[in-house]
Amino acid sequence: MPIAKLENITKIYRIGKIDHPALRRVSFTVEDGEFLSIAGPSGSGKTTILNIIGCLDKPSEGEVYLDNNNITELSTSKLADVRRHKIGFVFQTFNLIPVLTAAENVEFPLILEGAKDPKERKHCVEEILTDVGLKDFIHRRPNEMSGGQQQRVAVARALAKNPKLVLADEPTANLDSKTGEEILNIMLELNQKTSTTFIFSTHDKMVMDFARRLIKLRDGKIESDQKVSQT
Repeated sequence: MPIAKLENITKIYRIGKIDHPALRRVSFTVEDGEFLSIAGPSGSGKTTILNIIGCLDKPSEGEVYLDNNNITELSTSKLADVRRHKIGFVFQTFNLIPVLTAAENVEFPLILEGAKDPKERKHCVEEILTDVGLKDFIHRRPNEMSGGQQQRVAVARALAKNPKLVLADEPTANLDSKTGEEILNIMLELNQKTSTTFIFSTHDKMVMDFARRLIKLRDGKIESDQKVSQT
């Protein structure tokens, strides 16, 4: 079943009096449970695609479907509701709250969602932090952790509310190759364990190699779209 679908998406940014096309009639479908990388050089449009799927931006033309619902014309507040309940985000800069511990950073979106009582939240937070290998770092703040540990917290935070879809924008960009590989292995294991859909934007070959499907962009258009066989 499709979790996301883009139909003839065009995105144009106007800077002054000049139009800059970021995407040009892009169409593709993402099936539930996929582990997909969208790759391309800077300016190819990959982050724009993530922003549109993630309800952070709207297309200039075309239609966007999420979980079989057309979200193209939803209001900003309605898009925020979709984003809050269905989508998790992992960023290259981690975006953790520095004064909160790892557990508190992961718990924060659950509090905003208001879906669990304190005991359930605590159990959920401890379980997901254990899943990402941070059982012994629950009470540490970001400045007491390495970059890789902070990114693990970010992955845990994205998954804590059990989203249908996780969007990861250059998640290995600020990590060394060994740590980046560890993070990708964690996300792949969680994808296989929970069937959560992962979509990455990247120009990192290692992320592309981990993908089960690879879409390559150039100049705002799809250059290739292929399943990747794993050996």
